[in-house]
Parts: sequence; structure tokens; C-alpha cells
Amino acid sequence: MNSLYVYSRQGCHLCEDLIEELLPLIKDKLTLEVRDIDTNTEWHERFFMDIPVVEYADAIICKHFLDRDAIAGILRR
Repeated sequence: MNSLYVYSRQGCHLCEDLIEELLPLIKDKLTLEVRDIDTNTEWHERFFMDIPVVEYADAIICKHFLDRDAIAGILRR
């Protein structure tokens, strides 16, 4: 099963909302790995101003808010 990554951080309400909205869309279709940007210097430098960030197959799918159309496109592949 392919993985989707969400770059996030503790206490980020936008991150929590995006993950809550995303999980039912990808259930049984993709795995989700939430990556805390505060645990990795590279992630922190890259995504600090943009979280939450959704990444799939090394491509940024959306930032700040969930792009349902983009997720639907991934699921159609």
C-alpha cells in the first residue's frame, strides 16, 4: 500500500483538522504517516511556514488545507 505523508507539529490546529478530514478519504487505500517537523531539522526548515503539508510520491499535494480533488486524483491512479 502506498503512503501519504503529512508534515505537522504538535499543537497545530490546522494540522489536526486536515488529518481528521483526510483519514476517512484514504481509509483502506493509502497508509498515512504523520511527520512532526520539530523532530527533523530538514523538515522544520522546509515546511515551517507551510504546515500542514501533504506529500505523495515525493510531490507536494497541498499546503495549509486539504485539497480533496488532489487526493481523489491520487486514489484514481
